[in-house]
Amino acid sequence: MAARGEERTEVRKTYLEMRSVEDLLPARSSEPGLSVERVFDCPAAFYRFLYREVGRAYRWEDRASWTDDEIRAHLRKPEISLHLLSCRGAPAGYFELARCPDGTTEIAYFGLLPEFLRRGLGKHLLTVATEEAFATGATRIWLHTCSLDDPAALPNYQRRGFSAFRSETYWV
Repeated sequence: MAARGEERTEVRKTYLEMRSVEDLLPARSSEPGLSVERVFDCPAAFYRFLYREVGRAYRWEDRASWTDDEIRAHLRKPEISLHLLSCRGAPAGYFELARCPDGTTEIAYFGLLPEFLRRGLGKHLLTVATEEAFATGATRIWLHTCSLDDPAALPNYQRRGFSAFRSETYWV
């Protein structure tokens, strides 16, 4: 039940998957100065910055209260990898891959900082994330998005070759 004066919002969460690298419909950005690198020994403050700034407009909250120790412990897990998109040296976005025991890989977090939206970088970053996940041996890649995310997210996933396999509705 929502508190007095609080509005509740219905949210639709869509789960998508890709089962073969041959299904990927890659898209690249021609913007100069782009690079994507895996981040090792990421400082907790930098991880928190990426998470908060990328997710601020979309109500990302599940990791907002994590302590530095919790962030460091998460990033030390061998199944987790963090990858940073930079544009001319500035952080522009990131993705986090989570390899699962069943051979699948989840693109657990994915997004751009607000200043880098609407420039075609999301399709580029998703292409790189998908290629990286398959290159590390994934048999299937999956992710989810919801109606709180950027309106371009779901169409981008579908244009890259991801297919919906489940959806659910909940309230926030």
